Amino acid sequence: MRKRLSSIRPSRRLLFAAGTAAAASTVAASATTADAVPAVPAAAGGALVSLGNYGSGVLGAWESQARAISNEAQIRRTRETDGVFMFGDSIGVQDGPPLARALAKLGISVAVHNWAGRPVTPAVDALDTWAQDYGLPHRILMSVGSNDIFTPPAVAAQVDRTMQIVGTERTVYWVNVQAARRAHGPEVQVADQRNSAWINLQLAEAQRRYDNLRIVHWAEHLASKPNRLARYLRDGLHPSVPLGQNARNGLIIDAIKAG
Repeated sequence: MRKRLSSIRPSRRLLFAAGTAAAASTVAASATTADAVPAVPAAAGGALVSLGNYGSGVLGAWESQARAISNEAQIRRTRETDGVFMFGDSIGVQDGPPLARALAKLGISVAVHNWAGRPVTPAVDALDTWAQDYGLPHRILMSVGSNDIFTPPAVAAQVDRTMQIVGTERTVYWVNVQAARRAHGPEVQVADQRNSAWINLQLAEAQRRYDNLRIVHWAEHLASKPNRLARYLRDGLHPSVPLGQNARNGLIIDAIKAG
């Protein structure tokens, strides 16, 4: 099975080709509405908000945003039955409940720590806390990275940190990212897509170093057929419901079933 999974790892060329195609497709799809949306969000008084060093903007405060965190009883039950610990962002908040129900039908329990707006680093902090407080099951799902388009170079070190926390006897499933937010103009959308591809490249390179890291290829799935970006993403980032949600959750379930 490992040989088969390794054979589908994307090369640098494929990752950036997918990113370029997705960016062009997304910007073209939004061109009819771009005039109605400022390319750069305006702050109070009309001043332009900085796009940051990487063109996607600056990550805002996320600590007060929506979250879904399992209670201690569910966490312990999932650990004792060797289920799945999930750490996610707003996509996890939205898609986590139907994913948990689908996995429950397979006899797999899930405990979640999903928090909207959260980048990778505090998600790995939460993983570390659960590892110390409860111990870890043999399957960890990382559904984070979309909020790292603002500082993409931070991801590689956090992937390494994740793998150090879980050790070599557990499997990490990491969903790669696709962002080209349609609420912003073409310049920001292209930056979003470029930074998504950068994050995904870091994940692909990490997979070469860690035999127990599995990448769930969400970005490639979206780019593989015309109109998937428009149909499966409601805003250029979050999956549409139920179409995109079912597609993304299906990829996760397939990866977990494959081992």
